Amino acid sequence: MTGPDDTAPRIIFVNRYFHPDISATSQMLTDVAIGLAALGRPVRVLTSAMMYDDASIRLPARELVEGVSVRRVPTTRFGRAGLIGRSLDYLSFYLSSFMRVLQDAQKGDVIVIKTDPPLLSVPLGLAARVRGAKTVNWLQDVFPETAQALGVGLASGPIGWIARQARNRSLRRASRNVVIGECMAQKVRLFGAPQSSIRLVPNFCDDTAIQPAPAADNVLRASWGFSPSDFVIGYSGNLGRAHDLNTILGAAEALRDLDQVKFLFIGGGHLRAQLKEEAEKRSLSNIVTRPYQPRDQLGLSLCIPDVHWVSLLPALEGLILPSKLYGIAAAGRPLLMVGDPDGDIGRIVREHRFGSVVPVGAIETLSGRIRSWHASPDLLLQMGRNARAYIETHASRDRVIAQWSALLDEVLDE
Repeated sequence: MTGPDDTAPRIIFVNRYFHPDISATSQMLTDVAIGLAALGRPVRVLTSAMMYDDASIRLPARELVEGVSVRRVPTTRFGRAGLIGRSLDYLSFYLSSFMRVLQDAQKGDVIVIKTDPPLLSVPLGLAARVRGAKTVNWLQDVFPETAQALGVGLASGPIGWIARQARNRSLRRASRNVVIGECMAQKVRLFGAPQSSIRLVPNFCDDTAIQPAPAADNVLRASWGFSPSDFVIGYSGNLGRAHDLNTILGAAEALRDLDQVKFLFIGGGHLRAQLKEEAEKRSLSNIVTRPYQPRDQLGLSLCIPDVHWVSLLPALEGLILPSKLYGIAAAGRPLLMVGDPDGDIGRIVREHRFGSVVPVGAIETLSGRIRSWHASPDLLLQMGRNARAYIETHASRDRVIAQWSALLDEVLDE
C-alpha cells in the first residue's frame, strides 16, 4: 500500500480526547482515524494532552499513532470534578484548537469536528471557513439540549437560546452532519440542517478483538470470584446523569432471593458513588463493582456477564446513544434496555432480536425478565448469536470505516 500523498487534502479530526485515552469518544475516534490512515489517507488529530479520568497525566505534544499524526494543544487541567474547572478546560480547548486550525488548516482540508467539548463546531467551523477548509460535524451528543434535559438552568435561558442559534448555524454551514442514530437524525433535521448534509454512520467497536466466548471459560470472571453457576447481569462503562439507576437497584433488591443472580458494574461516572451508597443502605450483597478495564481487556470483561443492561432517560433520546451497545453485541451477549421502547437502542434490539426493553421505573417487569432469562439458557444463546450477527451485518469495524471513507470522498469531490 502506498503512503499518503503529502499534497492531498488532509482529514483533520478534532476532539478533546484521543489514544491512549479510553473514554468512549476517544476510542471511537482512534479506531476511525487509524482505519482511514491504513487506507492511505493523510489523517491528523487535534486533541488535548489530557486523559478523561486523570487530568494529572500529560501526554506528549506531538506523536505518530499507527500512521495518524497527533497534535496536542495546551489547555487548563482542572479535570471533571467541578463545574467551574470543567468549563475552564472547555474554554481553553476552544481557544487552543481554534488558533491551531487557523495556523495549520489549508484550503481543501476536511475538518471533522466531534462534540467534546460541546458546541465545538461553532468556533472551529468559523476557523475552517477562514482557512477555506470544509467541515464535517460528527455528533456523538447534542448540546445544549442534553444539558437542558438534565436540569442545567443556563441551558434553558438566554444563554441556551444563543448557543442553539450558533449551533444550528454551524449545522447548516457544514458539508456533512454525521449522526449516530435515527432519532438524532430527526433532531438535526428539525434544527435546520439540510437533509442532503445528514449521514447516519453508526458507532462500532473492534469486533475482531471482542469475540463471543463462553462465560465459563473466562479467566477474568473466575478471578473476580464468580462461579460457573452464577448468572451475571453486567454494566460496563460510564454510569452518568443520563442514565437511570433506580430501576436496576430495585431489580437487584427484588432478586436478592436468587443467590446465583449477581449484578456487576464495571466503570465509573457520576452515579457510581450513589450506586455504592444505595447497595450498602439496602444491604445488597449481590452487587459487585470494578473499575474501568484497559482496552486490551475488553474482550474478557465484556464476556463476563451472561446479560448486559444499558439505560438512557427517555428525555435524552435523540440527544445521546450509548455506544456500549456495540461492544455488548460483539461479545454475543443479550441486552436489557431500560428506557424508551421507541428509542434507537430499543428499536435495534427488537428488530434484531437480541434483547428486550423495559420502561424506566418498571422494576417488577425488569426483575421478571431477569428471572425468565435465568431459566432460559437456550434463549440466551440464540439472542447472543443474533447480537453478533447484528454487528457483522450492520456495525462491524471494517464496514463503518468504509462508510467513513465513502463519506469523505463525497466531501472531497464536491
